[in-house]
Amino acid sequence: MLERSGWIGYASEALVFGTLLDTVLDRTVLPGYSRLGYALRRRAWDGPAPGALDGRVALVTGAGSGLGEATATGLARLGAEVVLVVRDPGRGEQALARVRAAAPGAKVRTARCDVADFASVREFAAGESRVDVLVHNAGVLPPRRSESVDGHEITFATHVLGPLLLTESLLPALRAAGDGRVIMVSSGGMYTQPLAVDDPEYRNGRYRGATAYARTKRMQVELTPLLAERWRPDGVAVHSTHPGWADTPGLVGSLPSFRRVLQPVLRTPEQGADTAVWLAAADPQPAPGRFWHDRRERPFHVLPGTAPKPGEAQRLLRYCLDAIGVRSGSAG
Repeated sequence: MLERSGWIGYASEALVFGTLLDTVLDRTVLPGYSRLGYALRRRAWDGPAPGALDGRVALVTGAGSGLGEATATGLARLGAEVVLVVRDPGRGEQALARVRAAAPGAKVRTARCDVADFASVREFAAGESRVDVLVHNAGVLPPRRSESVDGHEITFATHVLGPLLLTESLLPALRAAGDGRVIMVSSGGMYTQPLAVDDPEYRNGRYRGATAYARTKRMQVELTPLLAERWRPDGVAVHSTHPGWADTPGLVGSLPSFRRVLQPVLRTPEQGADTAVWLAAADPQPAPGRFWHDRRERPFHVLPGTAPKPGEAQRLLRYCLDAIGVRSGSAG
């Protein structure tokens, strides 16, 4: 039998090897973002425990299919009362039936909200009295530039302004929870883009939907630590995460060539949603203000030239708060 020091040494070596392997998977992208990376990493995971979210209320935007539906299902299986927040009530009802079938006995309902429409966001938020978990998953990848009803570029409105307004509007409900958690579902594609602080509405240059998507996902990640600090006095933690490459209806419609080439290695929606569910239920709660993938903290920047200059993220936040009509120095 090995001595205790021998076991400790073995465990330490295994931890170092596991961390190194995880980092290699992450930086080489293809294996790390694919189902292979998920399969290798999940061997080291525990929990969350059954019933981890008993008595909690969770809202998931964009829950009519794909990652949003998978996230809602995962939260419901852990005991949460889940609200599927959707723009299309018909699709929402179909997703509701699938979630109920996958999580028998769970308390699940739908609610309509177009997160790119400020009036719709305020109307929805006014009807919610308690929220423990708020998952910002709704997303768009348009083929050409268009604007929301409030006059903002549509990906910016959907991925940044709408989630910011929804969270600000739900602060009383999040405070009531006592341990509110806000989760931004970003994308690994954000690594390709710098922070577009001088042109957040994408008015300049040739518009590309994939670029607009990556730019606004970069904004979500850069704003995460600032929002974590902003809402900390309210007892609300903020996290961001990316799902890797998951096979979803959104991918089929927006990036069909990408899906066709990589389909054999794409993750299932459930695999892509795993870290968002884990962030919602983990006890103790992971450190707020961080960026996560496959249950591990990830760097904000990998490629040269993508890190913002000092003060740029703060300037973007001020622009966003002004756009949604909220004072920069106040929460709620």
